[in-house]
Amino acid sequence: MIKKIFKPKILKFLLGGGLAAALNLALIYLIIEKLGFNTAFLRNIANAVSIEISLIFSFFIYRSWVWTGGVWNLREVFLRQLPLYHVSAGAAVITRIFLIFPILDWLKVNYGINTIIGALVSASINYLISDRFVFKTPTQKISATYYPESLAPALSGNSSFRKDEPITIDTSKSVKTLSIVIPAYNEEDCIVQTVHTISTVLEQEKIDYEILVVNDNSKDNTEELLQQINSENIKLRYVNNYYPNGFGFAVRCGLENFTGDAVAVVMADSSDAPEDMVSYYHTLQEGYDCVFGSRFIKGGRVIDYPIHKLIVNRLANLFIKILFGLKFNDTTNAFKIYRKEVIDGISPLVSHHFNLTVEMPLKAIVRGYSYKTIPITWRNRTTGVSKLKLKEMGSRYLFIVLYIWLEKHLSRGDYHLSKNKLVANQRFKSNG
Repeated sequence: MIKKIFKPKILKFLLGGGLAAALNLALIYLIIEKLGFNTAFLRNIANAVSIEISLIFSFFIYRSWVWTGGVWNLREVFLRQLPLYHVSAGAAVITRIFLIFPILDWLKVNYGINTIIGALVSASINYLISDRFVFKTPTQKISATYYPESLAPALSGNSSFRKDEPITIDTSKSVKTLSIVIPAYNEEDCIVQTVHTISTVLEQEKIDYEILVVNDNSKDNTEELLQQINSENIKLRYVNNYYPNGFGFAVRCGLENFTGDAVAVVMADSSDAPEDMVSYYHTLQEGYDCVFGSRFIKGGRVIDYPIHKLIVNRLANLFIKILFGLKFNDTTNAFKIYRKEVIDGISPLVSHHFNLTVEMPLKAIVRGYSYKTIPITWRNRTTGVSKLKLKEMGSRYLFIVLYIWLEKHLSRGDYHLSKNKLVANQRFKSNG
C-alpha cells in the first residue's frame, strides 16, 4: 500500500530524511551527555555541529540513493551541489518556522496537525528545490523542460488527473443554457449591480442563461431587492436556502435547483468578472467537462487583495498542488464552471462552508473529469463585508483536502468516471 501511495523516489527521500533526523538526535545526545557540553553556549555548539553533520549525511544519502548518477567530482559536489543543498534545506526550515507554523497557529489549527503539515510542506520544499536545482547536473539538457521526477506525470500532462493540456474531448457536447448560481447573505449593497452586470454582458454575447440567486436567509433587504429584480428580468429567479446558513449550504441549494446544461458559481460581491464567464462558456463548448480560472497565471490578476489573505491563499494552494501533484494553482477560488453531469458525478457534496470551493474542483479532478485552466481577474469587494473568516475555515479546508486525498488513494477508483461509465454500461446492457 505504501508503494502505491508514495512513488519510490519520494519514499527514499523520506526514509533518508528520517535517518538524518535520527543521526541528528544521536549526535546531540552524544555531544551533550557524553562529552559534557552542558552550558548554554556549548549546547548551541552541539546543536550546530549535529545539524551540520546530519545535513551532510542526508546530502550524501540523497546523492547516492535518491538522485543517482550525474557527475561525481570535487568541483561539482562540494562547490555547487553541497552549498545549494544547504540553501534548499535552509529555505525549507525558514518557511516552516516563520510562515507555516505562525499561520496555522493563527488559524488555531491543532498543534499536532500544525507540526505534521509543517513537516510535510518543509520536506516538499526541500525535495522540489533539490530535484530542480541541487542535483540537476550540467550534463542534463538545460534547454529541455525539466520536472521533478515524482511529479512529472502530473506536470507534463501524462497523468489521468491533469487535463488542462490538449486531450480527446467530445466536441458534440454543446452547452445551450448557462446557469449562474450566486449565494447571497446580506448583500443588499451589491446584489443588484452584480446581477445587472452579469445579465448585460451575457445578453450582449447572445448567451442563453439563467441567474439563480440563493438567498442565504439574509437579515437585510436582499430578498426584497431580488423580488424587484425578478419582476424586471425573467431570466433571474431566486430561492431561499432551505439548509442551515452557510456558504457551502447555499451553493448546494443552488446546485440542486439550476436548470441549465452547465453551471458557474459566482460571488455576489462583483469580485468575479462577467467577461471571464463568457470565456468559461466558450471554452466549455470545446468539450471540456469543467473550466477552472486562475488568478495567478499569465494573463490573470488580482486587484486589492488583502496581503494576509493573499499569503494564506498561496500557501494553501501550494500545499494542495504538492499533495495532489497538480499544476493548477488556484483551487480555492469559488469561480469555476461545470457541466451538469459533473455536478451529478461529484455529488453528494459534504462541505457546509467555504471549503466547498475546494471540494468541488478536487473531486472533479480526482474523479477523472476533463478540465482546462484559463486566466481570470479578481477584484476585492468595494461594498459590504466579506463572509470568509480564515480562523474558522483553516481546519475545515484541511479536512476536505485530506478527505479527497484519501478517496484518491484508497478508494481503488470506485468513484472515478471510468468506473462509473462501466457500471452504467453494465446496467444498460442488463436492462436491454
